Amino acid sequence: MDDGLPIRILAISGSLRSASSNTQLLSAAIRQAPVDATIELYDRIGGLPHFSPDLDGPASPAPVLELRASLASADALLISSPEYAHGVPGSLKNALDWLVSGVEIVALPVALLNASPHSTHAQASLAETLRTMAAQLVPAASVTIPLSGRRLDASGILSDPVLAAPLRSAVETLVQAARASRASGRRLVGWRPDLAT
Repeated sequence: MDDGLPIRILAISGSLRSASSNTQLLSAAIRQAPVDATIELYDRIGGLPHFSPDLDGPASPAPVLELRASLASADALLISSPEYAHGVPGSLKNALDWLVSGVEIVALPVALLNASPHSTHAQASLAETLRTMAAQLVPAASVTIPLSGRRLDASGILSDPVLAAPLRSAVETLVQAARASRASGRRLVGWRPDLAT
């Protein structure tokens, strides 16, 4: 049953670069959110400490607890990430490592945006990591928006209908998946000591 409350989507960029096309893509997505949803950019993955199992748990460092709380209160996750040497950027992988022992991401609808049609290795690796973490990948909301070399900001992306239309469709599809997931009641939240390693 639909509770009528707005859908909350957490957006994470895999790039720490100030002029990142991935961050601009997420900024454009934020402005494409339908009236029944909000998208919040989490831009603090660079401030997370290096993952250590010794620090993993209810007393984890404050930035980690903040990330977990943000995900626990989200209905979906939207990630846009570059590819470095055929892999996922270390800062993004580090953030995901901090979430492995928790259940905040279990059954959470996740969409992956890709700003470059040539970056396929990192997307595949990221999808595999998220599947292993029991996230609910939403293929129809995971699209490539070809920004390579165009250096567009969010306004520039939204002014190009070839780019804006698939982005809008991806966001709307993720919102629908999030609403269906909320209605199913399958989400779990919070840290699970039995999953810690």
